[in-house]
Amino acid sequence: MAVRYQIRGATAVEISASIESAVRAGALPPGAALPAVRGLAADLGLSPATVAKAYQALRQRGVVETAGRNGTRVRHRPPVAIPRAMRQPPVPEGILDLATGEPDLRLVPRLDGALRRLIRAAPTPVGYAAAGPLPELLDLARGRLAADGVPVGRAQLTLSGGALDGIERLLGAHLRPGDRVAVEDPSWANLLDLVAALGLTPVPVPVDDDGPLPDGLAHALAGGAQAAIVTSRAHNPTGAAVGATRAAALRRVLRAHPDALLIEDDHAAELADVALHTLAGTGRRWAFVRSVSKPYGPDLRLAVIAGDETTVARVAGHARIGAGWVSTVLQRLVVELWRDRSVAALVASAGASYDRRRRALLAALAARGVAATGHTGLNVWVPVPDETVTVAALRDAGYAVAPGSLYRLATPPAVRISVSNLDQPGIDPLAAAVAVAVGVNGPAGGLSA
Repeated sequence: MAVRYQIRGATAVEISASIESAVRAGALPPGAALPAVRGLAADLGLSPATVAKAYQALRQRGVVETAGRNGTRVRHRPPVAIPRAMRQPPVPEGILDLATGEPDLRLVPRLDGALRRLIRAAPTPVGYAAAGPLPELLDLARGRLAADGVPVGRAQLTLSGGALDGIERLLGAHLRPGDRVAVEDPSWANLLDLVAALGLTPVPVPVDDDGPLPDGLAHALAGGAQAAIVTSRAHNPTGAAVGATRAAALRRVLRAHPDALLIEDDHAAELADVALHTLAGTGRRWAFVRSVSKPYGPDLRLAVIAGDETTVARVAGHARIGAGWVSTVLQRLVVELWRDRSVAALVASAGASYDRRRRALLAALAARGVAATGHTGLNVWVPVPDETVTVAALRDAGYAVAPGSLYRLATPPAVRISVSNLDQPGIDPLAAAVAVAVGVNGPAGGLSA
């Protein structure tokens, strides 16, 4: 693919700066292909080693990725500021957006009641010296986590600005650029981008309906991975959930590597329709991250982190000399929401609604001979012969879905369909369109390569 932007530079630093500048300006948008190393070297009159070093620096910063035979491309979400219009192509009018994966905003609790109560309480302004996690929030969080079996009795708690912020702080507290980290494959696209931006090396661990495969996790840890990130339930993108039997097997693997950092992500929290079988507390270094964004609204950027004393102390210490603390206004708002029984009932109703839609879509696909998975959460994962063809065919049929390439490292092609914007009457027409797009004799395999 030809690159219209003219890359310049006489050194590796200048070349990488030229490319990064083009990414910031939108001249090289996400997904854009870079010239082959030898071709660019010839154009610039430099050695291929100089260009290769520039590309390597960009890969280490997470700006570009190597896409096998497709060469080097700008990552889907490079860690540089780019024009808003270039970040995510808008879904055209008349196309149903089943790609974003956001919660159904019609089912997100309204904040007006909690805000009014907060205003009436007129809390005393908080200064720098007194800022930090509110004791009442931590007490509520401790009780909620304990009810789900998280071993908070011997844990420390702190807060972060959402799940991904917490994971970033945890990785930064223990790992350094170049270190290996075990990640589920497929995995949350934002997480893969974060790992790349931190200069870490992802080690793929295959996933099935019950979560990461124990043999895959064992192989990754034995191969030098110093941390492992596991999604408890509502795995994005496959909907996998760790069951009791799988949890026991994963704990055995983790006990064999007690110094590896375990990060357990329970982003769905109260929305999940299955019990939590936590891995927390298995080794010496662990953290359990629970966000409030999915159940209570994406704008509530707060997550609770429970973990061993050293891990939590490092995260809290780094926060204190950096961002400082999660806003106490936001913390008080979350306390109000957690104490409101009507909000709890609404969140439970939302979880049941997602469950009905997801199960109905899986049944409609199965009735048409289309294999798919989606045990919990907001998404259904559909193996396909060709992602580009499937995404284009569904867009022509009026549906926007996410290509699996955003989420997978070594697993076969697939597409992710989010049910957040999918109402019951639209399920059968969507399933029929998917069957046409993939063919009724499409793949019927699992998730693993």
